[in-house]
Amino acid sequence: MADRAALAAFLRARREALRPEDVGLPRGRRRRTGGLRREEVAALCDMSVDYYSRLEQPRGPHPSEQMLAAIARGLHLSLEERDHLFQLAGYALPRRVQRGDHINPGMMRILDRLEDTPAQVMNHLGETLKQTRMAVTLLGDETAYTGLARSAHYRWFTDPASRLVHPDGDHAEQSRLMVADLHGAYARDGGDSRAAELVDGLHRESPEFAGLWRERPVLGPYCASKRFRHPQVGTLELHCQTLVDPDQSQRLLVYTAVPGTESHTNLQLLSILGW
Repeated sequence: MADRAALAAFLRARREALRPEDVGLPRGRRRRTGGLRREEVAALCDMSVDYYSRLEQPRGPHPSEQMLAAIARGLHLSLEERDHLFQLAGYALPRRVQRGDHINPGMMRILDRLEDTPAQVMNHLGETLKQTRMAVTLLGDETAYTGLARSAHYRWFTDPASRLVHPDGDHAEQSRLMVADLHGAYARDGGDSRAAELVDGLHRESPEFAGLWRERPVLGPYCASKRFRHPQVGTLELHCQTLVDPDQSQRLLVYTAVPGTESHTNLQLLSILGW
């Protein structure tokens, strides 16, 4: 059963404990308090100020598991704090959103400082959990999908529109990389897992996937540069640097271009278009 008063007190305490610089926000000269404002937390959580304010008062609606997951990310909660948040809202831990969806505070702090760079956090199933503004401009909003389509691997083999971001000549290699990555997730998680659900779904939907799966491709030790197509700036050749968080089975992907190249110029132009 939810404890609304305790939930409200916990949210206020965590909001007041955060400094603007902890979440990549400027402090400003007129700030009277060291903590975050409610409107700042609401923006970080992608919800209305009114909704978040009512949770703190407390007089708001009972938050869903998805809303609580967004709040946990916005407030940069640790996994233990996230568990506590769900318990205060009346959810048993086995019923809540997967632990792999939670971005730990350290990863969030790094992402917050990359706002002018295409960067995003993905889990080992290819599900995008958080993107910078520049990543959305480059790749589109990859956090809006539901069900199996949350996985970029699933979309690649079932939604032709998902392939438009890469030149046609790169599709075969990208397909092999997707299958190799999912093979690794399946081998780690086993036959009774979300990875297995993805594999089963893709076998039903995509003969291309089924054929590549039988070949058992393996990822190499080096991630070569990739070409991206953008409707406004054209083709960009970008290098993807990856920071892996072993405990959370997540990766922070950061896309950069070699200075002095046409891709670097186009990436700067993309930054202007993204505002």
